[in-house]
Amino acid sequence: MSVRILALVGSLRAGSHNRQLAEAAAKLAPEGAEVVLFEGLADVPFYNEDIDVEGSVPAPAAALREAAQAADAFLLFSPEYNGTMPAVLKNAIDWLSRPYGAGAFGGKPVAVIGTAFGQYGGVWAQDDTRKSVGIAGGKVIEDIKLSIPGSLTRFAETHPVDDAEVAAQLTEVVARLHGTATEAAAA
Repeated sequence: MSVRILALVGSLRAGSHNRQLAEAAAKLAPEGAEVVLFEGLADVPFYNEDIDVEGSVPAPAAALREAAQAADAFLLFSPEYNGTMPAVLKNAIDWLSRPYGAGAFGGKPVAVIGTAFGQYGGVWAQDDTRKSVGIAGGKVIEDIKLSIPGSLTRFAETHPVDDAEVAAQLTEVVARLHGTATEAAAA
């Protein structure tokens, strides 16, 4: 079975290390898994029920929902901003949690990983992201964790795909998410 994993990156910065992690995950995906990076989170307006009206949902939000509906699983990459997840990632979760009871996460497997400059690699942000996406309807795989500290120095001159330790960890994360999504589809 082919598994489509939608990657949402919580950093909009051009040189984002979390985006580089997502790119590495896409390159390292096992056979039968495709990691697709969603482009356009910067264009999704802040969630507002007044604009979330059937037939007139803003195009960027509709594109996000469409990509999420087509996904079998999700891989969220969260840096840590002021001790929590970035607004762009929370906003994506909010859009995908609606309409209430029929959101795009719909019990699909979700893993949350990332990197940050601090000594803990963004664990607070990743924990908050797990909580939020779980409430939004995703089936969070709690034991898939990867928090890489010291991103500014660790990836200053090395792309994560070229860091043997990180590449091995990412490969395992994607393989486990792929396996969970395959099991869920078979159930």
